[in-house]
Amino acid sequence: MTPKKLPDNLHLDTLAVRAAIEKSQYGENSEALYLTSSFVQPDAASAARRFALEEEGYTYTRVGNPTVSSMEMRLAALEGTEAAIATSSGMSAILLLGMGLLKQGDHIVCSQSVFGSTIRLFSGEFSKWGISTTYVSQTDVAQWAAAIRPNTKLLFAETPTNPLTDICDIQALADLAHNAGALLAVDNCFCSPALQQPLRFGADFIIHSGTKYLDGQGRVLAGAICCSQRYVNEVFLPITRTAGMVLSPFNAWVVLKGMETLGIRMQAQSERALALATWLEGHPKVKRVYYPGLPSHPQHALAMRQQSASGNGVGAAVLAFEVFGNTPDALRRNAFAAIDAVQVCSITTNLGDTKTTISHPASTSHGRLTEDQRQAAGIHQGLVRVAAGLEHIEDLKADLARGLDTL
Repeated sequence: MTPKKLPDNLHLDTLAVRAAIEKSQYGENSEALYLTSSFVQPDAASAARRFALEEEGYTYTRVGNPTVSSMEMRLAALEGTEAAIATSSGMSAILLLGMGLLKQGDHIVCSQSVFGSTIRLFSGEFSKWGISTTYVSQTDVAQWAAAIRPNTKLLFAETPTNPLTDICDIQALADLAHNAGALLAVDNCFCSPALQQPLRFGADFIIHSGTKYLDGQGRVLAGAICCSQRYVNEVFLPITRTAGMVLSPFNAWVVLKGMETLGIRMQAQSERALALATWLEGHPKVKRVYYPGLPSHPQHALAMRQQSASGNGVGAAVLAFEVFGNTPDALRRNAFAAIDAVQVCSITTNLGDTKTTISHPASTSHGRLTEDQRQAAGIHQGLVRVAAGLEHIEDLKADLARGLDTL
């Protein structure tokens, strides 16, 4: 069967369904799942060439697998990058990024508002390897500029952040990095390429936890780096061949199929998040709401420029809110009471699911940080995070009201 080449300039929703490697000789319409650890070679000479990367061909799933290749191709098409390399989780993608780009004596400038495990990785494991990190305000470009040193090799941000939904100016950070001879990596987990493509604003690397919206139903762990083909071939692939932080074919297939509905899910979940955020902003027991789609958000205008779906008034599917309290203990009690009263939402730290999730960041996702690190990131005891799913909006409002109305 002669495969049909996809036309140029297809829309994102079409690429999400169609971008993949060529069909097998059987002409399957749904991409095949290749559950195999190794691949039979036609002859010894071909095997030698393929293991030496002198000839295309699959040899061993730690090096490459057709199902994983399809997932990588589809994600790269959505992000607009030349290539992508899949990993076993989002955190392993960040680890791979550091192992590929950095060495002893190098320096990172990182937002102080990034995911707690990212801070732990940079301040813990990376520091043991002689790589230092300076943490700065997510939104203050001047702080980023002041933190850059002669040995700065990487600027790292996520936008929006977890859980306060701070937005960074990707273009401004890209200009800073490139003028200093450094590179910019952007974690695009919250928006996904359905809402935001950091490459358009100058980012060199886009990081994904495919566990979240790419899968979309909370089923598997996955990660990826989207970037140029040169970085995949010359920098990252040699590491994964040796270190083995690769994505399993089954998980790759789940994420591959999840991406087919990414656009419509992100639109629908973002609409629910905006409706929830608007409702919470008017609730008397809520002190403050964090959501980029609200005009009250400090970076609302920037979010509208960077996020492609902003014309519809949405800003991704995650929001956070603060309850009232006079002391840290009172704030924690009230936050716990609001969370424990839910009967529809799932109390879990994962996000990106079709089921709405609710969590207390200070004691879960950011619980391993020091109190100083939490305060610097704005993670207070009264903060509650909600990742909107696909339930009916009135059911979600009623569920949150169960606890809030009793505070």
